[in-house]
Amino acid sequence: MSSEKMIFIFMLLLSLISSGNCSDKKHYVLVHGAGHGAWSWYKVKPLLESAGHRVTAVDLAASGINMKKIEDVDTFSQYNKPLLQLLATIPSNKKVILVGHSLGGLNIAHAMEKFPLKVLVGVFLGAFVPDTQHRPSYVLEKYNERTPPAAWGDTVFDSTGNKTTMLFGPQILANKLYQLSPVEDLELAKALVRRSSLFVENLSKQKNFSKQRYGSVPRVYIVCAKDLAIPLEYQSWMIQNAGFNDVLKIKGADHMAMNSKPEEVFDSLHNISTKYA
Repeated sequence: MSSEKMIFIFMLLLSLISSGNCSDKKHYVLVHGAGHGAWSWYKVKPLLESAGHRVTAVDLAASGINMKKIEDVDTFSQYNKPLLQLLATIPSNKKVILVGHSLGGLNIAHAMEKFPLKVLVGVFLGAFVPDTQHRPSYVLEKYNERTPPAAWGDTVFDSTGNKTTMLFGPQILANKLYQLSPVEDLELAKALVRRSSLFVENLSKQKNFSKQRYGSVPRVYIVCAKDLAIPLEYQSWMIQNAGFNDVLKIKGADHMAMNSKPEEVFDSLHNISTKYA
């Protein structure tokens, strides 16, 4: 082979790597939990991008910098509209890795039901997980049954229209969600967390997610071992109840694993992308 051809091939390979067209580069879509926003992924997003992946962190309705007010969001579908709009723009020959944290597990499940052919794998990071045997509200109702009112601490609940809204107070943020996260992340949350809802009332009226759509997409659960908001035993129950292709575990991770253990979250997501390539 001539030196000119060798140089051309070398330059072509460099071009492919720099443009992110190699087969191991994936598109991650990161979905936050209740009260939070795309900002909660600020540590994990650049780690994935530095590995060459494309990353989109979504602000759901009335979350982050989304301009809607929770009072004007009546249904879970309206709350999830930004994620569904994003997936609608994904070409039919492309697939994304959906990552849902906390309540975001229900958001990605809803998206998997709507766009099963556009999702390579659904990743539930310390998240609520619906099954296909019960209404989408089932895991939230079971969670509420086992959680005494005192466990919500200084969370402020209110009735707005057809739903119950909630706003995490500084004490529950510090003691149940961010207890192992850097204090800077706790302060960020105190400044940015917004009033939200679990939309239990609306989800209780929706049809079950189907085996043919939501149930057909590979699912991976990442256990947060030191989570006090969704305790380990409840994460384990949901895993058994819903069934998963793989289960990973991050030791020492509180509920906000992307803050307390960002590199471990990155490693888990990067390994998932390799396995489900």
